[in-house]
Amino acid sequence: MSHPSLNPVSVLGLGMMGTALATALLKAGHPLTVWNRSASKTGPLVAQGALPAETLTDAVAASPLLIVCFTTNDNVTETLATVDFTGKTLVNLTNGTPAQARTLATWAEKQGAAYIDGGIMAVPQMIATPAAYILYSGDEQAYETHRPTLSALGGTQWVGTDPGRAALHDLALLTGMYGMLMGVAQAFALIRTENITATEFADPLHEWISAMLSGVVPGIAHAVDSGQHVTDVSSLAINQAAFPNFMDAFRDQGISSDLFAPMQKLLDRSVEEGYGADGLSRLVELLKK
Repeated sequence: MSHPSLNPVSVLGLGMMGTALATALLKAGHPLTVWNRSASKTGPLVAQGALPAETLTDAVAASPLLIVCFTTNDNVTETLATVDFTGKTLVNLTNGTPAQARTLATWAEKQGAAYIDGGIMAVPQMIATPAAYILYSGDEQAYETHRPTLSALGGTQWVGTDPGRAALHDLALLTGMYGMLMGVAQAFALIRTENITATEFADPLHEWISAMLSGVVPGIAHAVDSGQHVTDVSSLAINQAAFPNFMDAFRDQGISSDLFAPMQKLLDRSVEEGYGADGLSRLVELLKK
């Protein structure tokens, strides 16, 4: 049941994530209006107490706070282009780039709306649990006004008034995740070539990665910020010398080296450019175009 004392919200876009966001708001008691291009997706939420909007204009008019969760930011601009947002707060939780967020912020301001961009650090099943949090940036006053409502979705982390900062943090965190997943996929592919199951290898792999991350990430961060990359732990020259073993083993065991080949090239370049005594933190600088 909704509570009239709580702020009404409209959720635009009811894919898996949009539906999870809407469900969390309903459970928190917010009067909720929902809209989706395919109206059939509103059914389960209406059964829980949401109000279906017949048109996008109706959905926008229904609430001061609009939460948008589409597939891409191109969908956002195409779908919302003709709607009047005067006096509204638009919270865009569609995954996108910093540049897209800044463009949308400029557009929203011209439409008379306060703009907040967000990066969801959770899968749909995690929404409204202690493990979920969302990064926000943009109009700080609007964020502070609506933070109690946004907290129904998960933890809230403000990262700055530049609208692009949430997307930047989001993509950087996901970059780390995808890099880890590539390593995990390669490790499982390698171990299974000798009839060792992924299940029996999972625990030692998890323990190793966790130990490395807890020590390596803070150390690299300090080296990058200080500019002090020389190391007595594991130099780029040592890594370059050892890396062919990986490539040879992948070949010998009959698995692809596509995920790791770029690392070999970067290590070779680092030594060629005279950074052999430096640690892996130097690679951050070498990645700059």
